[in-house]
Amino acid sequence: MSFFQTEEQKEYINKLEQAIASFSYREQELDESRSFPYQNIRELKDFGYTALTLPKEYGGRGGTLYDFLLGQELIASKSGSTALSIGWHLGGIMEINERKNWNSEVKEELMKSVAKGALVNRAATEPKTGSPTRGGRPETTAILEGGSYVITGRKTFTSLSPMLDYFIVSAWVPKDESIGWFLIHRDSSGVSIEETWDVISMQGTGSHDLVLDSVKVDTKYYVENQTKRSAKGAPWLLHIPACYMGIAAAARDYSVSFAKTYTPNSLPGPIAELPNVQRLIGKMDLELLQARHFLYSVAEKWEQQPQEQEKLTVDLAAVKTSITNSAIKIVDMAMRIAGAQSLQRKNPLQRFYRDVRAGLHNPPMDDAVISLLAKTALTEE
Repeated sequence: MSFFQTEEQKEYINKLEQAIASFSYREQELDESRSFPYQNIRELKDFGYTALTLPKEYGGRGGTLYDFLLGQELIASKSGSTALSIGWHLGGIMEINERKNWNSEVKEELMKSVAKGALVNRAATEPKTGSPTRGGRPETTAILEGGSYVITGRKTFTSLSPMLDYFIVSAWVPKDESIGWFLIHRDSSGVSIEETWDVISMQGTGSHDLVLDSVKVDTKYYVENQTKRSAKGAPWLLHIPACYMGIAAAARDYSVSFAKTYTPNSLPGPIAELPNVQRLIGKMDLELLQARHFLYSVAEKWEQQPQEQEKLTVDLAAVKTSITNSAIKIVDMAMRIAGAQSLQRKNPLQRFYRDVRAGLHNPPMDDAVISLLAKTALTEE
């Protein structure tokens, strides 16, 4: 079923698919070598995808949330780690432009750099505070000295770090007694990346540690203050479920193809003719259809019904939890169809299985979402 809204969307995604045709062929080698997908990111830059959500006034495509999610699902079906990492960049650009709380001069400086190919991501998670969505205060500090802030600390899970040009770093600002966010260029003195990312899934996101050793930042790059940040929902975070849905779709496609072509000598035809295999395929497609409808209907409502956005904030969280858990179910069923062959190192299903589980640890977390849904229900009049 097509989820395109317009012919223009369809044409763009078809061109993107051609541009990233080689991604899936690189995945096994990247996984085995535990490498970062440099070539994938360069090809996305060449295509112009890294400026998809950049407003046209800055030289970008001015893509919508819906455009963004279509692209993310497609890329994830070829390379999950590439999709997740570039999604943080594109989502960050969308957030800055939608919330409109940056100094116009600094914002324009960053956006023009993005138009030329620069990559940016937020750096918020720390070893002792865990996910920033839990409300922990960062141990990274920003001390005002003269006309500059001196920032010292360590950030974990800095996705896309091997190729990032800018970091938007959270830090405790004693002067304000609050959390502040600072735009820091990669080439600033005292900035370094420590290659700590060593995981069994999504290794290709390059989510290493960002180390900040007395980094001097001009006061104009103090771009956000936590107390002044809008409490509005974060629709750009839907790139997370879109990514895991794309991985699940790839697992579904592989297992269906396998079922059509695998004929053990104990059967007269392929295993696709077996009722139990057909049942698993049907259940996979049901999960995938539900996931796609949920994701794209919420995205469409967010864009077309701005008056309902406050209520839709709960839906945004629910989409992430529902789809990431569905993705895990889909990959599990795909592996049941392929049997023990799915565990072979050269079989992509074992990689899909490892990658989709990472979704459980991306924000918002399942327990927080379930609690939010319960509290919302209990406060209804």
